[in-house]
Amino acid sequence: MNAQLWAAFGVAESKAAVSPLVNRQLTTLTANLRRSHTTPVHRRLCGVTADLLQLAGEVAFDTNAYSEAAHCYTLAATAAREAAAYDLWACAMIRHAFISVYERDFRHAAPMLDVAAGLAQNGDSALSTRHWARTVQAQALAGLGDLGGCRRALDQAEEVNRLPGRVHNGGWLRFDGSRLPEERGACYVELRRPDLAEPVLTGALSQSLSTRRRGTVLTDLALVGAHRSDVHQIVLYGSAALDTARQSGSGVVGVKLNRLHHHLQPFLADTHVRHLNSQINALTRAGD
Repeated sequence: MNAQLWAAFGVAESKAAVSPLVNRQLTTLTANLRRSHTTPVHRRLCGVTADLLQLAGEVAFDTNAYSEAAHCYTLAATAAREAAAYDLWACAMIRHAFISVYERDFRHAAPMLDVAAGLAQNGDSALSTRHWARTVQAQALAGLGDLGGCRRALDQAEEVNRLPGRVHNGGWLRFDGSRLPEERGACYVELRRPDLAEPVLTGALSQSLSTRRRGTVLTDLALVGAHRSDVHQIVLYGSAALDTARQSGSGVVGVKLNRLHHHLQPFLADTHVRHLNSQINALTRAGD
C-alpha cells in the first residue's frame, strides 16, 4: 500500500489529492503499533510507519504546511531509529533539513545534513541516500555563498551515476541522479551565477519532467533573466512557470514564483513584466 501511495503521489498533479488515502493508511498502522508484537515485527511496523510519515510530510510540504511537514519528518526519524533503518532515518533527516533550506535558514540546515550524511554511511552502500544528502547540502552551501563547497558537494552527488543496479526504491528514496542538472542549476541561480546556471537549466528543461519539476526549472530560468536584466527571458519563462503553478496547484512552484516576484521591481516599467507581477500576486493571494 505504501508503494502504491508513493506512486500515486509521484504522478498526481495536485499532491494534496493523495492526502485522504495517506491519512487512512497511517491510522491503520498506528493502530497496529499499539498492539504487542515481537521485536522483529515491531521494527518492521516502525519501518513501514516511518516510510508513510515521510510521504505525509511531502504532501504537507507541497501545500506549504511546513510545521506539519516538519512534525511528520520528526516522527518518521524517530520511527526509523526504532526500526534501526539507517537509510530511512537519513532520508527523514534530509527532508527535515530541506524545509530549512527552502525557508532560507541555511545555517540551521547544515548540521542536520551532516547528521544525515553520517547516518547514510551506516546504511546500504548500494543506495543513493548519501548522494541525496550531498545534493541538499550543496543547496545549503549555495545559500551561504560557498561556491567551492557547493561544487564539491555536487560532484560527490554525481558519483551516484557510478552505482550499479537500482539505487532507489521509488518511495521514501527516489533520488537516482536524474535531478542533478536542475539541482545544480538552482544552486548556481542562488549563487547569482547566471553564466553557470543557464546552460544547465536549459539542458534540464529538455528532459521529461513532472509538472512540478518543470515549474521550478522555468522559474529558475526566469530568475536567470532577472540577474541578466533580460526582460524577454523573465516574461517568457516566468509566464510558463505561472501556467504550471496554476495547472498543478503546487505550493512548491508558488513559493519559487514568489521569490521571482521579489526580483521584478527593477523591471516594472515594462508592461509585460507588470502583468506577470500582478499575476504572481494574484496566485499568491489565492494560496493564502
